[in-house]
Amino acid sequence: MPHRSHPRPERPSPRRRSHLPDEFRGALRMLEGALARKALNEPHLPRHHGATHAPGHVSGHAPGGLIVASYNIHKCVGVDKRFDPVRTAAVIAELDADVVALQEADRRFGHRTGLLDMEAIERRTGLVLVPVSETPGGHGWRGNVLLVRHGTTTSIRRLALPGAEPRGAVVVELDLPAGPLRVVAAHLGLLRRHRALQAAAILAAITAAEPMPTLLLGDLNEWRPSIPSSLSVLEPLFGPFGHPQPSFPSRLPFLALDRILGHPRGLVAGPLVHDSPLARVASDHLPLRARIDLSAAQERVAAWVSAA
Repeated sequence: MPHRSHPRPERPSPRRRSHLPDEFRGALRMLEGALARKALNEPHLPRHHGATHAPGHVSGHAPGGLIVASYNIHKCVGVDKRFDPVRTAAVIAELDADVVALQEADRRFGHRTGLLDMEAIERRTGLVLVPVSETPGGHGWRGNVLLVRHGTTTSIRRLALPGAEPRGAVVVELDLPAGPLRVVAAHLGLLRRHRALQAAAILAAITAAEPMPTLLLGDLNEWRPSIPSSLSVLEPLFGPFGHPQPSFPSRLPFLALDRILGHPRGLVAGPLVHDSPLARVASDHLPLRARIDLSAAQERVAAWVSAA
């Protein structure tokens, strides 16, 4: 009988990746880069390894300088699956920030009570909880919490953001020693089309309000740095965004889900991921920390209002 050759199984071709959606191919490239850097033991971006200071400490900035931070605490459940609010509070203290936005700080279902001992955090850091919750015993609005070390709250607005999930943002206006500051703390959705609608809703709320220096910080769930980024609608006010800092997952960060954006341009200087041994295990996100220059931003806003 004549010998029949059987076709060899076809080897997967690297080109098949081109059939994946652009967003997945981009994520794979970022993951490959993170794995390669880990193998070489080379950091991707500068990290902050800050120390803890006593309550009431004002970091050594120029007048009008503040430290702000954003941290998705993952309901105080670490990558080791342990629920440990004390550990989460210790990471918040490490940040040594004057303004801190937290996400996932309340129970998501049932009676949405807070998960942290806010009185203990205030004693340790001087940070005070801004009363944005409408639930007795709650810390925030749809999981969004704002802590401030020095200053007075002059306005609070709760935004219910569009989309299938119960997402929200808080818009808080503060009277700080260096002047007024608007802080928008948000946690956007998992679907791109919903994030685009949510970003547009936040932008509308800001542009309808009085001009003042404004921060937008939180887990924005968008890792793509450019088009088709769902955050593109925010770029006229907060852009250019610069190079985002990977903060997720905490053990091998390669996705820049967390952001600190500022208006006017120059308000926010160089956000850095806070990478400490405790932060790597306390949540699936690493915190993000940045310095702001509020005095300079006040001057720019005043010049624009005068020229208008």
